[in-house]
Order: sequence, then C-alpha cells, then structure tokens
Amino acid sequence: MTAAKPHVRPDPNDPTRPRRGMTDCDLAVRPTVYRPDLLAGHTIVITGGGSGMGKAAAILAARLGANVALCGRSPDKLDAVSALIDAATGARTFTRALTIRDPAAVECFLADVTAHFGRIDTVVNNAGGQFPQDAIDFSRKGWLAVIDTNLNGTWWMMQEAAKLWREREEPGNIINIVANVERGMPQAAHTCAARAGVIYLSKTMATEWAPHKIRVNCIGPGVIETEGFGVYPEEALARFHQANPMKMRGDAWDVAEAIAYLASPAARFVTGDLMIIDGGQAQWGVVWPGGMPEYFNEGGAA
Repeated sequence: MTAAKPHVRPDPNDPTRPRRGMTDCDLAVRPTVYRPDLLAGHTIVITGGGSGMGKAAAILAARLGANVALCGRSPDKLDAVSALIDAATGARTFTRALTIRDPAAVECFLADVTAHFGRIDTVVNNAGGQFPQDAIDFSRKGWLAVIDTNLNGTWWMMQEAAKLWREREEPGNIINIVANVERGMPQAAHTCAARAGVIYLSKTMATEWAPHKIRVNCIGPGVIETEGFGVYPEEALARFHQANPMKMRGDAWDVAEAIAYLASPAARFVTGDLMIIDGGQAQWGVVWPGGMPEYFNEGGAA
C-alpha cells in the first residue's frame, strides 16, 4: 500500500507565497450598507484585531462611529490597525498586546478598556488559530494550544466581560467567531472541537445571562479569504471555493458587516443564535485544509 502523502504546513511568512485578504485602502473606503453613525458612542472590543476578520471588523466599527479597543499578540499589527483607523476616521483606538490564554491579562485589559472609554458595549471574540493536520498525528502540545486559545481564551473573555457588566448593572453583547462544525472539520479536528464547545457554551450563556441583559451570539464563517490562508498548502487553496454551491470565497467584509449588525440596535432581540456565512457550504461540501486525500477524491467530489 502506498504511504499517505504528508500534509506540509507552509510558512505563512514566506515572501514567495501570494498575499491574500483585503488591502488597507479597500478596508478604508469599501462601501457599507450601514449609515455612518450606526455605532456612535458604542464601545466594541475585538480580540485578534491585528489582521483578517478582526481588522476588518475594527475598521468598519470605527467608520460607523464606535470606540474601538483591540488586543492581539503582535503589537506591531495592532499599531498598524490603529494608525489605519486614525487615518480613515480620525478616531483613536485602545490597543494592548496580550494572549487571551492568560485570564489575568484578559481581566486587566477589559478593566482598562472600561476605564478608558467609560463602558464596554460589545465584545467580539475573534482571536483563534489552528493548523491543518490529520488528527491522528496531532502532538499533545499542538492539541492543547488550539483548545487553549479557541475555547479557553474565548471563555475568559466572555466571563470577565459578563462579570464587569453584572457589577456595573449594564447590558452587554458578546459575538463569538467560530466555524461551521455541523458536519465536522476533517484535518482540523482540534478547532472543530473547540469551536463546537464555544457554540454550545454561547447558547447556554445566552439563557443563563439573559437576566443580566447580556446577549450572546456566534458567527460561523466558511471560506473567508484572509492572510490566514498562508498556513494552507496551495493544493488545498485551489479547491476551497468548490466546497460551497456558490463556488466562491467570501472576504473579511462579509464577516465585518455581520458583526456590525449583531452589535447594532437592529439585533436587540437576537441571542443564542449561530449565523453561518459560508455560501451554502454547510449543505454542500467539505473543505480539506491539508489537501483532499486520494481516498475521497472520486469524480471531482467537493
């Protein structure tokens, strides 16, 4: 029997690989369906705000009048997003480099955002990460790293925000960026497990925290073209769009506008929901982030 082809993890910083995602210029001027003052006076916290969907959500929120607070692991990326927001809107952001795996750092960050802006209205848990690999080959360290960031880190942000809102007797709003896990996620079992945990944690908290006037919802993106595509091999990227019936990739703006909706007064009666943004992938095909194994590659199957 022929040995299985190993899945190679590309270096996302390899300069020979094409960059993906929206440009800064596009983010600053891309048309939006929302009025310019939709989030005026609203304070929104976004984790993983230095790139990808978090960056797009931050810039759109600022363009809609929100006070924006960002955290992430790279201070350089956070500074770049802050400068872009300043140039596009004149607004100042609050940024802090940290890992959401550290509950003490999360607690301090949210307290300082509250002190800086006077309140927090929405927390967007966008930070996360994974790598493509067959589950049988996961190292213990790799498994724990993905679970700790995607599940535990999200929980620390949720719990600390809820404690602040309860203490101050203020309403709150949590938006968790997860994934489409209904049919499983081959070659990404670690993040599938973590994201499924966040989805059902969110549904539970939407009920438990309703007396505190805290809404909790999830957004499950499908194939969204961002800088994060850098971790996937070209053979996988070439067919990502074939796994949905629209045969296309989404972009970070698709998710940013969904976040703006859930942060807005229009979503005041929405809680415990999972909004899927995937071009119909949930009912059509499977993404193989490490490349489709020959066993499943029959007749151009998606």
